[in-house]
Amino acid sequence: MPDYPRQDRKNKTRSEETPPVGGHLPLSSILRLLAGDAGRERISVRVLVDALGDRALAALMFVFALPNVFPTPPGTSSALGAPLVFLTAQLALGRKLWLPDFICRRSLSLQDFQRLIRRGAPWLERAESLLRPRASRLVEPPTEYVVGLVCFILSVILTLPIPLGNIPPALAICLMALGVLEEDGYWVAAGFLAAAIAVAIVSGVLFAMFKTALFVGSRFLF
Repeated sequence: MPDYPRQDRKNKTRSEETPPVGGHLPLSSILRLLAGDAGRERISVRVLVDALGDRALAALMFVFALPNVFPTPPGTSSALGAPLVFLTAQLALGRKLWLPDFICRRSLSLQDFQRLIRRGAPWLERAESLLRPRASRLVEPPTEYVVGLVCFILSVILTLPIPLGNIPPALAICLMALGVLEEDGYWVAAGFLAAAIAVAIVSGVLFAMFKTALFVGSRFLF
């Protein structure tokens, strides 16, 4: 663990300390370090922010979107979508990361976090082997603000109880978040394409639900 000054130790609980990540470690390595800290009972958003440093905004977008790419229990997308709305709004507005205390205190048990990392880290490591700085105009303002706006719309969709409405938007957010994180415009472009497909799928599901509701309603009313 980091060698905090004596006066800082008094103000830091064990769960708030972060591992010595140092340098520009890949996101997968930082997450594995956190998951491997057996002395920690829970992983809070505050711990993630401290560990990720100046890359926290895009990295947290990825971390909160990633669980929704996999099948999850009902309600998970809504719970994780709320912080995503907050994060993506800041990216759209060009603001530096700031999170209210009630979000910083949100946490996962170490076991749940380890389970998530076991599922997601291998895919993230494969992605990191392909990511590199290129097409920089797509990851710089003002295009970066457009990325934030698109991700904001997708995160709002994530909070809605739409069948099959979480996986496509979450995948699009993951692609764009990784693109911003590693300054890879190609991944941002892929994220835009995935976002268009996600909106089309969700729109189709909503339309089908609307038609079904009309059909059922007409059967009972007439």
